[in-house]
Amino acid sequence: MTIGRDSSLREVAFEVCTALDAAGVQAVLSGGGAATVHAPRAIQSFDLDFILTFRPPENEAARALEVLGYRREGVEYRHLSSPFLLEFPRGPLAVGGDLIEDWETLRTADQLLHLLTPTDSCRDRLSAFYHFADRSSLKQACDVRAAAPDRVDLEVIREWSDREGRGEAFEEFLRLVEAGGIDPW
Repeated sequence: MTIGRDSSLREVAFEVCTALDAAGVQAVLSGGGAATVHAPRAIQSFDLDFILTFRPPENEAARALEVLGYRREGVEYRHLSSPFLLEFPRGPLAVGGDLIEDWETLRTADQLLHLLTPTDSCRDRLSAFYHFADRSSLKQACDVRAAAPDRVDLEVIREWSDREGRGEAFEEFLRLVEAGGIDPW
C-alpha cells in the first residue's frame, strides 16, 4: 500500500510499524493514535506517537520512513500527501510512573502494529488529563473504555491512579464511564 491522502490513521500506523520492524526498529504506538485505533468512531487523532523500545542506528529508521514518503522536519516526520504526522517521543514506554513491558500486536496478512493495550491506552489518556488538565484526553479515555469495555481493567486503572495521587480525578473518569461516556466539556 502507498500512503496517501485517503489513507486512514490505522493504515498509516500499520505501514509505519511494519517498515520500522523490517528495519530492526521496535516501535509501539501510544497517545491519541493508539486511542484512535481502539475507538476509531469516537476519536480521530492526526499524529502517531511511536515509542521506540529498541533503537538501531538512526539512519536505518529514517531510511525506512523516507521509503514511505515521510521527511523529517524538526522532531516530527511529515508526509507530502497524508495529514498524519509521526512523532517519536523519548522513552521508555511508560504511563506515569509505570513502565510498560507488554503491549498488543495486531496483525494483518503481511503487516503488524504494536500498540498500547486498551487498559494502558486509557491510562495514557488519563495521564494527560491528570497532569495537564486536558479534558479532551479524559474524553478519549472514556471513548476507549466504551469501545472495549471487556478489555479495559478499571481496577488496574484505579490502583495506578491512586499511585499517581489522582484518585479524585479517577472518580470523575469513573462517573463519566458509568454515565455512558457523557462528553466531559
